[in-house]
Amino acid sequence: MNSIQVGVCGWGDHYDLYPPGTRSRDKLSVYAGHFPIVELDSSFYAILPQRNYETWVRETPDCFGFIVKPHQAMTGHQRSEAPLDRRELFRQFEESIQPLVAAGKLKALLFQYPPWFDCTREHVQYVQACRQALDTYPFAVEFRHRSWFEPRYREKTLDFLRTIGAVHVICDEPQAGSSCVPVVVAVTDPKLVLIRFHGRNVSGWNNPGEGQNWRDVRYLYQYSEAELAEWVPRVQEVAREAAEVCILFNNNSGGHAAGNAKQFMEMLDVRPTGLNPRQLELF
Repeated sequence: MNSIQVGVCGWGDHYDLYPPGTRSRDKLSVYAGHFPIVELDSSFYAILPQRNYETWVRETPDCFGFIVKPHQAMTGHQRSEAPLDRRELFRQFEESIQPLVAAGKLKALLFQYPPWFDCTREHVQYVQACRQALDTYPFAVEFRHRSWFEPRYREKTLDFLRTIGAVHVICDEPQAGSSCVPVVVAVTDPKLVLIRFHGRNVSGWNNPGEGQNWRDVRYLYQYSEAELAEWVPRVQEVAREAAEVCILFNNNSGGHAAGNAKQFMEMLDVRPTGLNPRQLELF
């Protein structure tokens, strides 16, 4: 297995990967000819039926892995009353992902907590409760509130993640107030490092603008070669400390994620093997 793996967030919208006329249901199979990992975010919006996961297992090669985002009511994004009792929600989510688990294709559960989820005793206890509820699975934590990594809390936050056996998600994102985190290059689980590239669109991170959909603006960014080059030594550093490094590009409001991911793979000299065969080379 390659110790460094690169992919993108979702597989439906990366149009430069797909030959003209590719059907939506065929896109994952095509995608898996380019990248060995993917972030699954449809699970954030609904508890998906097992048959969805069973299909995705069949469409991807043995080496392929999914980073799965749990339902938004599990991470605190859904501020209204949860559709189910929280324990039942966790149970249903865990049951739904079993086809990935059985196939050995679950890389990690990605608990991305919301921007208002700050560093308080209550929130620390909630993260711990989430971990305990899903303690048999790789568990990655991404904070969006800067308080977790203020100087007085930074090392405490990292130690907390180590104590509960969680992967600290390293982020490249705009530095735009309290609803973002700085780059914190640290390994909290020797088995896995997860790095996510969200772009550096400072103006669109918190305010997409009147009449604009946040999805079309927040991640509208194309990394330059120089910006990606900053990350090569950082990736090499964490790769020496962890068995596996997974890197995900989320800067796709303008369709730049797949191109930047390919570019970064070249810079890292990462050449995945065992992928699905490609019918047409577009890159």
